Amino acid sequence: MTVVRRSLWDEPRPPHAPPVSRLDRLLVGVLVVIALVEGLARPGLAGQPLVTALAMALMPVLLWRRSRPLLACLIGWGAAGLLSILQIASGSADSGLLSLMVILVLLYTLVRWGSGREVTVGLVAVALVATLGMYAASASLAEVVGGGLFLLLFVALGAVFRYRASLWHRQEREVRNEERLALARELHDTVAHHISAIAVSAQAGRVLVRGQPERAAALLASIEDEASRTLAEMRDMVRLLRDDEGGGAAAYAPQRGVADLTALTRPAGTPAVAIRLAGALTGLPRPVDATLYRLAQEGLTNSLRHARGATTVVIEVCRVGEEVHLRVTDDGASAPGPRAEPGLGLTGMTERARLLGGSVTAGPGPEGGWVVDAVLPARITP
Repeated sequence: MTVVRRSLWDEPRPPHAPPVSRLDRLLVGVLVVIALVEGLARPGLAGQPLVTALAMALMPVLLWRRSRPLLACLIGWGAAGLLSILQIASGSADSGLLSLMVILVLLYTLVRWGSGREVTVGLVAVALVATLGMYAASASLAEVVGGGLFLLLFVALGAVFRYRASLWHRQEREVRNEERLALARELHDTVAHHISAIAVSAQAGRVLVRGQPERAAALLASIEDEASRTLAEMRDMVRLLRDDEGGGAAAYAPQRGVADLTALTRPAGTPAVAIRLAGALTGLPRPVDATLYRLAQEGLTNSLRHARGATTVVIEVCRVGEEVHLRVTDDGASAPGPRAEPGLGLTGMTERARLLGGSVTAGPGPEGGWVVDAVLPARITP
């Protein structure tokens, strides 16, 4: 209970409160006129001029109901308390105007837009004023219970709309975070793969440029091709981000899958890439097919960047029952020393697999080199 009270007390104001609009000002003007007409129509009301003037002066407070909910509520319900005191002093059975019921709107907006401290203080003040009003009206037990439930209705409405708005904003943040993570994975997988291939090719070219200029020229051509593909994929991604409708040719371009793994083979002078496919790999769901390609691409990137002295990278994909297994291995030397923390590439691979209900493991192989194993479901259950 203490934790709940402390949580309520520390609750901040909800974000994105709407500013005062032209419709708000028009509403206040209409309510001022209504209060004036009602006061003139009831000349026998106790304290009629004061009550009418008080009601008319109260209406502009509605403009503060979102920006200063506690102040607006205290002013509105303070006016109601003043009328109750006037009613007790005059002995009148009725000293209020129906237009003063707008203070119920202030009660709603207090709960909807106030902070935890403001809501707590405001509800205590409202309860005191309501008790004073019940005493002034000599209300029966049934009237006290009915009036209390009526006030709680507005409190509940404010809490419900506050919770719904909070839930919507939280879901919106979650969607944005998922989109941000997906974009980060795509950028890393695309750019890191091609840049790693360019770096490896450039290093090999420096070795071959003197003794084997023909092979060095082939490596330069592969660097140009990798750079062009990187630029094309980056343009497609930027086009998707800039397109409000998410349309365009890039949006409908088919994603690469298992059938495109041969595009990952490297030119001479760099670690050779061997592709081995087994089992029924056609007809896989598009998310699974695309994820297999991305996982293989990132596994190859890790080998290109980190494998010491590797001459061959093997990418194996096979279907076993209702699962698809991917393995990326190289014949490089395992790095000495303690195992490094997972980098962005392995983190992105793990996230991709988990989104489909699969898993990824990576570590040194028993015979050296590095091994990446991934298991994905061959079917996606809606």
